[in-house]
Amino acid sequence: MLTLREDFGQRRGFGREREERAHVGDGEPKPLPLGNKCNYLCPYFRCNKRALMIQTKYMKGNPQKVGFCRWVGDTCITGECQYAYCEKRALLPGNKCAFAINRNNGSEDVEKELRQEDLYEDDKVKEIISKKFGKRDLDLI
Repeated sequence: MLTLREDFGQRRGFGREREERAHVGDGEPKPLPLGNKCNYLCPYFRCNKRALMIQTKYMKGNPQKVGFCRWVGDTCITGECQYAYCEKRALLPGNKCAFAINRNNGSEDVEKELRQEDLYEDDKVKEIISKKFGKRDLDLI
């Protein structure tokens, strides 16, 4: 049996939009680093003191989201705070985000690995053929 409060919430549809907002797109929300730095607007950024409050401030007529720390009473300093952490454990020392570093270096690493694998396979093929032909006709390959 539902209590009066739960029944009221279900009939009105409260809570559904919160669940829909929690996940963007297909699956997990995407991290939002600023360059290589961690960002308090990232869905994985958390404050251990639960003091982070996102406020909308209007600067020259444009709304901007600003992190406000209720513990200190000032703007959030993100990863430099001792109470800040990342749910995905991607917050590195120096306020750097592991997701941003992997995204920047990831494409280069993959290309390097592919080149090394191709060179390794070529060397392996040459070695096998040279064994078969007795180390002659190696320049044909």
